[in-house]
Amino acid sequence: MACLRGLAGAEVDDPDLAALVAELSMRSESFRRLWAGHDVRGRTNGTVTIAHPRVGPLTLDLERFLVPSAPGQQLVVYSAKPDSPSHEALRLLAETAD
Repeated sequence: MACLRGLAGAEVDDPDLAALVAELSMRSESFRRLWAGHDVRGRTNGTVTIAHPRVGPLTLDLERFLVPSAPGQQLVVYSAKPDSPSHEALRLLAETAD
């Protein structure tokens, strides 16, 4: 929930977001309680798994950086651990790139 609020940021009054929050609030007491808590946290690093159509699942580390000169913009860097299956899959993708 805190990540959703963090991602919403300045767009918290967006009509699509408001509709989503309204629908989830109607369906879940837990969601209503958590959303009402106004906890805000942004995820700045972690690990994600992406399903790539050509090489299958990629497990990647991510780092997120704010761009001070461009408010609201972020730079997200994904990387694979050296010698991992994901690293090899990225290498194969790079070799076949047009």
